[in-house]
Amino acid sequence: MSGISLQGVIDMHVHSNPDIRKRAYDDFELMEAAIRVGARAIVLKTHQGATMDRAYLCNRHNQIVHGGTNRFTMFGSITLNRQVGDLNPAAAEAALALGARVVWLPTSSAANHLKQMGKDPADGVCVLRDGKPVPELLSIFRLCREYDAVLGTAHLSPAECFTVVESARAAGVRKIVVTHPEWWLVGMSLEDQVRIVRDYGVVLERCFAQNMGGGHYQSNLPDNVNIIQAVGYEHVLISTDGGQIENPHWEDAMAQYLQYLTDHGIPEAQITYMSRTLPAKLLGIDP
Repeated sequence: MSGISLQGVIDMHVHSNPDIRKRAYDDFELMEAAIRVGARAIVLKTHQGATMDRAYLCNRHNQIVHGGTNRFTMFGSITLNRQVGDLNPAAAEAALALGARVVWLPTSSAANHLKQMGKDPADGVCVLRDGKPVPELLSIFRLCREYDAVLGTAHLSPAECFTVVESARAAGVRKIVVTHPEWWLVGMSLEDQVRIVRDYGVVLERCFAQNMGGGHYQSNLPDNVNIIQAVGYEHVLISTDGGQIENPHWEDAMAQYLQYLTDHGIPEAQITYMSRTLPAKLLGIDP
């Protein structure tokens, strides 16, 4: 790992065990790694449902073992895939009431995900009908507004993202993150990323690397520099989407990411905003 400081860093998208797919760290190992480098917070993500209960146990363990000697907090989330009953407002409300801070729309169950993977998109979760949000999605918007939660667009197509974001804004959702738009499976063009930021003031989550299939990952770092310059750092969230055994461990990936930005002319104050200040605002915590 490089010598760049991760003190106070926040990552809003990390995968860990237990998971159907083997991850590099389990929840406690990830927590301990974050504490070692002085991180402020991590949001646990799983495609299989919710993680707020796992986050609670991490924080309780931290309190018992470390006795308040650090500021690290683990946060949970919910992903609205088939495993939780699709766009299930009851599941989302329970997760939010129990402390989840992020609601991701469908990932592996999204029609776009299935289509891009060569499967039947009709088997996916329907978020739009006749070009408008389905009633369940409107309920999800209401919950995100009431709990001041982050809405993540997950694995929707670019066209779906624009409709969802416009409708979410109209419904009063304040915190909207376009999830890894650079990933080929989402495939949002540079022009569309600029447009969705300009028109709706959303945040673009830009991740460390993207899965190209067959266990191969491609670095996003050069393109991340380009998007920061194109839309402005104020609209870019630095996340790793880390945890894969094929990629560097979470803390190494984050350090490489920040070092790359530094080496390619992104000012320290802007890096601090994207990796600390902005995610703290989204989570509603002190950086």
